[in-house]
Amino acid sequence: MVEDRIKTLTSCRLCPRKCGVDRIHGKNGYCGMDGQVRVARAALHMWEEPCISGKKGSGAVFFTGCGLRCCFCQNHNIAIGKSGKIITVNRLADIFLELEQKGAANINLVTATQYVPQVIEALEKARDKGFHLPVVYNSSGYESISTIRSLEGYVDVYLPDFKYAEEELAADYSNAPEYPTTAKLALKEMVRQTGDCVFDRDGYMIRGTMVRHLILPGHTKNAIKVVEYLKKTYGDHIFISIMNQYTPVFKQEKYKELNRKVTVREYEKVLNAALELGISNGFFQEGDTAKESFIPDFDYEGV
Repeated sequence: MVEDRIKTLTSCRLCPRKCGVDRIHGKNGYCGMDGQVRVARAALHMWEEPCISGKKGSGAVFFTGCGLRCCFCQNHNIAIGKSGKIITVNRLADIFLELEQKGAANINLVTATQYVPQVIEALEKARDKGFHLPVVYNSSGYESISTIRSLEGYVDVYLPDFKYAEEELAADYSNAPEYPTTAKLALKEMVRQTGDCVFDRDGYMIRGTMVRHLILPGHTKNAIKVVEYLKKTYGDHIFISIMNQYTPVFKQEKYKELNRKVTVREYEKVLNAALELGISNGFFQEGDTAKESFIPDFDYEGV
């Protein structure tokens, strides 16, 4: 079974790019990665939604590479493969166990799509040693159905983005005009697996799906379309997190509209739309969250 999973990397189709690259033998896929697991940070993370981080902190494992590669990526140092230490599957399993020992509320797999076969193997190894925390799959939302299906029984909470309702925007910023359709199909499978959200007595989400939307400057129309779709399709069966923390981490030459933060007026416009839709299961952000200090240092802590 393990060998069959790893063999999928010889003609990789883990993400919707389906580039078919032989990553096992050193070729890099669209994600920028070969078949070796690379991790930039593994530590308690306090900056997720309250039901994910809480007071304990989420055991966030930040993987290197990304199959979406947005031009405005908030974690661009790892998304484009500049940061990341090569580790074995055994070491990844030990990292899960170490985070559990540190008191993490869950294991938070951040952008792990390109390593799903190895992640599954590591989770199996960790479980054999007594690991029992909920597993959160923290994703761009740009996922293939087959990859998400392979995670059934391994992931307890899905935490995908839903970045774009508009194909043109997805094409410009992520070279993925099919993103809206792809994300809808992936989300449907995630919700099928998890069902309604379940919380423990301390308020941590232990099962369910929470969808994030990061508002982009100048694109409240896109944001409202996303929120409308989520509410009309899933009602109160999912949680929705509306985020204002977009940070211009480097200067954009082509898309200059991205060289500023989201204004208070823009954020309030989207929140008002959400309230009018009757969204009650969700989170919004207060204060000045658009700071680079909210982006962790990818210094190989815990790796």
